[in-house]
Amino acid sequence: MYPDPNSKSAALFARGRKVMPGGNSRSSVLVAPYPIYAHHAQGCRITDVDGVERIDFVNNWSSLIHGHCNPLIVEAAARQSQRMFSIGMPTEVEIELAELIVERLPGVEQIRFSNSGSEGVLMALRAARAYTGRPKIAKAEGCYHGNADAVEVSVAPSPDSWGPASAPASVAATGGIAPAVVADTIVLPFNDVEATRAIIAAHAGELAAVVIDPLVSRMGFVRATPEYLRMVREETQRHGIVLIFDEVFSTRIGYHGAQGVVGITPDMTTLGKIIGGGLPIGATAGKAEIMSVFDGGVAGHPKVDHAGTFNANPMSMAAGLAAMKQMTPEAFAHLDALGARARQGLREALRIAGLPGMVRGEGSFVALAFTDRPFNNFRELALGLKEIQRIFALHRHLVNHGVVMIPYGLMILSTAMTETDVDFMLEQALAGMREIARGIA
Repeated sequence: MYPDPNSKSAALFARGRKVMPGGNSRSSVLVAPYPIYAHHAQGCRITDVDGVERIDFVNNWSSLIHGHCNPLIVEAAARQSQRMFSIGMPTEVEIELAELIVERLPGVEQIRFSNSGSEGVLMALRAARAYTGRPKIAKAEGCYHGNADAVEVSVAPSPDSWGPASAPASVAATGGIAPAVVADTIVLPFNDVEATRAIIAAHAGELAAVVIDPLVSRMGFVRATPEYLRMVREETQRHGIVLIFDEVFSTRIGYHGAQGVVGITPDMTTLGKIIGGGLPIGATAGKAEIMSVFDGGVAGHPKVDHAGTFNANPMSMAAGLAAMKQMTPEAFAHLDALGARARQGLREALRIAGLPGMVRGEGSFVALAFTDRPFNNFRELALGLKEIQRIFALHRHLVNHGVVMIPYGLMILSTAMTETDVDFMLEQALAGMREIARGIA
């Protein structure tokens, strides 16, 4: 049972803390009193260092769309590993993955690969500034776009600092971000059409880009409303501002990406996670006219220099190509069906357990919150201590009954899952909710 102070995971955490701050290299994996350390994984199942097997509803924060050790991805990576891991030259497989993505995503005419979604966003912002000659960017309150300084602003601000709802303050999301950087990021009230329109118009002459995620992971997979997206597209076109869709997460929701689902074509798109087949990857993509800032010709120098030792490394390209080839319309339909089954089952579990709650999401994304208050933006989502304690209690119950999910109530599915796997999760979730309900009583 977790936690167990005598477990191998507990011992590894104590050992790790001696050589790494926090005992690891990702703040997102740290849970109290210690994280569970993985030993091996196959399909949709993970086995930890203590030999406990669980169904994986995290899938490395959505990057593993085919689960663990997918045979075709393993085969492609194995073949590539016999040729070269990395190289100071371009490769054909880089072109092949680029061609696949250009064919599928409406807003992508050209693409450049990097090593993470954060890098993809960073280079998109830099390209937008170089293309427009303007210094500032705008992003929505409550949205996470990676760890580039300019977008680590107002990700989860507190009520004492977030300012008026119609004109949110720009608040650094972490230490180490210079005030001048924060001042150059304009914050938009998500899903507030008129207030956002006014802010964009007021700053139009200095805005290089508006970056937005059509389906926001940090807000329980709330989707930007059609009215909001249409307005943002209209205003950015009117004022010559580059519209960037951050699809690092939301590419998952459709064969043509989130932009294909919502019917809005951005000027630039940032990608990552699923396009790497489980290996590190990021991408900056968009219209050829904007992407030309990276093109200095054969001997010239581009407006925006984009180097990187492991950019488009052959291992990530080969794994990504194998993964994306498997993401056929039928594969997306399979994930959609599993996601719908999970969401409906969790709603029924809440009803049976007699707990307040809301289940949202789309495609292979599922978000559960123990609140029945409707929410459409970050401020409306704000949860109380009781609601947070309940989701942590459910997470703990699932961990001890064969399921791992993101502690904040998010679940992300993979093509390796079956209806039986989803139904097992639902059985354990209902049992956990009943325990929570008894504790309330």
